[in-house]
Amino acid sequence: MLNEKFPKESNEHAFAPFIRALGKGKKGSRSLTREEARVAMGMILDGDTLDLQLGAFLMLLRVKEETPEELAGFVEAAQARFNAPELKVDIDWSSYAGKKRHQPWFLFSALLLSQNGYRIFMHGSEGHTQGRLYTRSVVETLGLPVAANWSDAARALDASNFAYMPLQSFSPRLHDIIQMRSILGLRSPVHSMARLLNPLHAPLVMQGIFHPPYNPIHQLSANLLQYPTAVVIKGEGGEVERNPDAQCVAHISHQGETFEETWPPLFTQRHLKAEELSIEHMLNVWRGVDEDEYAEAAAISTLALALKYIGNDPSQQGALETATEWWRKRDKQRF
Repeated sequence: MLNEKFPKESNEHAFAPFIRALGKGKKGSRSLTREEARVAMGMILDGDTLDLQLGAFLMLLRVKEETPEELAGFVEAAQARFNAPELKVDIDWSSYAGKKRHQPWFLFSALLLSQNGYRIFMHGSEGHTQGRLYTRSVVETLGLPVAANWSDAARALDASNFAYMPLQSFSPRLHDIIQMRSILGLRSPVHSMARLLNPLHAPLVMQGIFHPPYNPIHQLSANLLQYPTAVVIKGEGGEVERNPDAQCVAHISHQGETFEETWPPLFTQRHLKAEELSIEHMLNVWRGVDEDEYAEAAAISTLALALKYIGNDPSQQGALETATEWWRKRDKQRF
């Protein structure tokens, strides 16, 4: 219920003040406070809004662009409704963009972390944008379990230190809103907040975004949410995957401090994009049957990012050396 802090006019819907705050013209509109954002998203998740109101709210935010305070409030409302158990995980790894130019080589980075003792919780959604290869399809093809509930996730983590859980399994309402992209024609703030959800409260949150201006917004949001460490990169295709052909700037939030760190490109000449997004080729690269310089470098350099910020290696070079060694020693018969 809307309380006295958010007064409404007589006979109007309780959600109307939030739309009014965002849409009251050039001079009258404003961003929501963190508390307002928390209440507004709570009403959305509880089904206390009309479809018309939800569409207006999402698109007004899209035009304005969400603030760190708004994103933090949205995430807090969602976290309060996940009913997630206390499961130990080391890294929260979001995967919401899907890949269009290259296969999701970051999946190999996450699996190498799991093989070496780190517990990885990966979550994402699929199907909201045509022509993309989504993580769930690859996970299923590799024979890895897709968690339908928290019990499934717990079993997967205990069995292999890795769990993939679709957003639909722990927040059907947020999943439905993401799928509205085909109706609205634009991404919504839920695409941003999903990368910050961290439902199991991992100490390291890895986020990949596509549009560089969103880097500091995600970084500052993680800081407001008091995540011990969060890393945001302009990932290949918007996923948490380093493009080894390009410079990578990591936007980091750590123990209340924010800073940036630049990782230089690994190659002087860019590689051509894949002719097709073949999962069979991914399997063959893992098994050592196919050679793919770009794929190996993407998996290794993304792994190095995680290793450095999880505290395994203090230097970039040390993290890269460890990541390279783990790749060489991977279990090629796993799939």
